[in-house]
Amino acid sequence: MRELLSSSSSSSSPAAALRGFWEDVNESPAWQDGAFFSLSAAYALVSAVALIQLIRIQRRVPEFGWTTQKVFHLMNFIVNGVRAVVFGFHVHVFLLPTKVYKLVLLDLPGLLFFSTYILLVLFWAEIYHQVLANATHVFNIPFSYFLRIFIQWMIWVTLRDLARSLPTDKLRIIYVAVNSVIYVIQVCIWVYLGINDNSLVELVSKIFIVVVSFVALLGFSVYGGRLFFLLRRFPIESKGRQKKLYEVGTVTAICCVCFLIRCIVVALSAFDPDVSLEVLDHPILDLFYYMLTEILPSALVLFILRKLPPKRVSAQYHPIN
Repeated sequence: MRELLSSSSSSSSPAAALRGFWEDVNESPAWQDGAFFSLSAAYALVSAVALIQLIRIQRRVPEFGWTTQKVFHLMNFIVNGVRAVVFGFHVHVFLLPTKVYKLVLLDLPGLLFFSTYILLVLFWAEIYHQVLANATHVFNIPFSYFLRIFIQWMIWVTLRDLARSLPTDKLRIIYVAVNSVIYVIQVCIWVYLGINDNSLVELVSKIFIVVVSFVALLGFSVYGGRLFFLLRRFPIESKGRQKKLYEVGTVTAICCVCFLIRCIVVALSAFDPDVSLEVLDHPILDLFYYMLTEILPSALVLFILRKLPPKRVSAQYHPIN
């Protein structure tokens, strides 16, 4: 009996020690400052990279207006810049007396991040539907040899300036409409929480963030996957084709993983206070969460899509009207 008790106590002591260490880390102001200041510095670095790239693009093609590529880098600059400021003043943000203000400062950049990267989904959807619609209209033979040749030609024309042309008006309207609905719903939730701090409405707000992240995950999975497999079907191998295949595949994988992690963690935080992201005493959780869902994905995507547009005028590179 004594041996059983001693063995159980010895086996539980490492777990208790680890739990005690974890609680000490969470409650330590030094760990909190280290984690959140590290996040602030990382966000500031990514924001600076996006701004520098935006300036380089503008200097390269000053004759064009706000293209998709420029808007994407501008939004990256804004999102990461806002995050850097918020985490730079993390003590004031997390200790705001009115809880809804804290939720706005923490959730609004997440929605902007969604709008930034769903822009890539929008562009890929435009490419996919444009190629298929033109091919079907001309040939009306879904899998003929001539259809494949035409699709191949359309891909080379459309993808040579990948992520630099704006989508059609119809898809642009869908993009604006979806984002408008999301922001209106979120603002209504914030307004209600400002009037009546209700735990049920706060739960609904987190579930809504999960739904928004799932929409982004679904968009990247559907249109990133479709464009990737459309590129793989072409028989002719070339450096340009392989590069576009690499860009679409890697960006799709990175964004799917980051939005999947966001869905899981936010869903868990909605029902488990130990996984809450809106508190000051979860610095390590916040560090890994924001690193995996925003900082690393942004840095990797900016690196993958770092190529500058050509100086020559392209028919696929239009300013916003």
